[in-house]
Amino acid sequence: MPCVMFKGKRERGLRFKMETGQQIRVSGSVEVYERDGRYQLYANSIVLAADEKGKLFEEYEKLKNKLYEEGLFDFEVKKPIPEHPKKVGIVTASTGAAIQDIINVSRRRNPYVQLYLYPAKVQGEGAAASIVKGIEKLDTMGLDTIIIGRGGGSIEDLWAFNEEILARAIYAAKTPIISGTGHEIDNTIADYVADLRAPTPSAAAELAIDNVMETLSRVRRARAELDNSFMLKYRETVHRLDNLKNGLDKLSPEKLLNDNQMRLAMISDRLVRVMQDKLTSVKNRFMIDLERLNGLSPTAKLINGFGYISEGDKPVTGVNDVKQGDDITVTVHDGRIEAKVVETYKD
Repeated sequence: MPCVMFKGKRERGLRFKMETGQQIRVSGSVEVYERDGRYQLYANSIVLAADEKGKLFEEYEKLKNKLYEEGLFDFEVKKPIPEHPKKVGIVTASTGAAIQDIINVSRRRNPYVQLYLYPAKVQGEGAAASIVKGIEKLDTMGLDTIIIGRGGGSIEDLWAFNEEILARAIYAAKTPIISGTGHEIDNTIADYVADLRAPTPSAAAELAIDNVMETLSRVRRARAELDNSFMLKYRETVHRLDNLKNGLDKLSPEKLLNDNQMRLAMISDRLVRVMQDKLTSVKNRFMIDLERLNGLSPTAKLINGFGYISEGDKPVTGVNDVKQGDDITVTVHDGRIEAKVVETYKD
């Protein structure tokens, strides 16, 4: 299969002079070359197979076993990562995706955390010593956590994180250290020694920095629910108090007295009206009876020229009751008339 490496990839992807007969390992992508209509390998990295699986891998395994035997990887000696850090140190290159990813994650999760960057060399000769110096410097500043790491790359690119001086600096540090080196599939000696390993620098930032924004959002929701619950409880309590107050008002002696006084006043008014109506009715009947009685009264009849005739104490009701010469009294409406019977006539 044809293989091509463009100039832009050679600076980082090819670090030796290729010669005929060398065994190499090529990584890249297979695509169709449109002009010829055939597959072609576009190389991103070319390394000597002997260097990759030979010397470097042998050194890596040898150091890993050595440090494992010394107990540098034991979980019992790993320091806990603070849950709510205020100051976080970072040892990585001052440029590149790693530091930007860490800053972005930090701002999103907790913008109140202070970040302290030690710009270290993370690749090539002297990189391990630069990272060690950064750890030692930040370890004296009383920080909560330190993040070390860089983006992914070949085993040569990540080799600084496989050196013994860095492993021992991580182990000796008093500050908890999170290692976020390479991509998810990359594993370095630093990852094993660190107090916590993250697959990427972004993941290291998420493990180091608590999500205070989510916590604040949760607190706001809880506060809103608490306010709603309080207001509901308050309204229920006020309603219950109103009911109790109304019940007490009904049982209050003053309320009962006022109610009875009002009821008594209403009854008194009603009784007065009934009595007045009854009195008026009796008066009207009395006047009717009086008129009727007046109509039947002998005295009333005297007014119209009639008189009452008596002889002594006896009334004269006919001519046979008197005789000639008897003294009689004629009572009229305004007085009496004394008379003597001269003569009687019978119809």
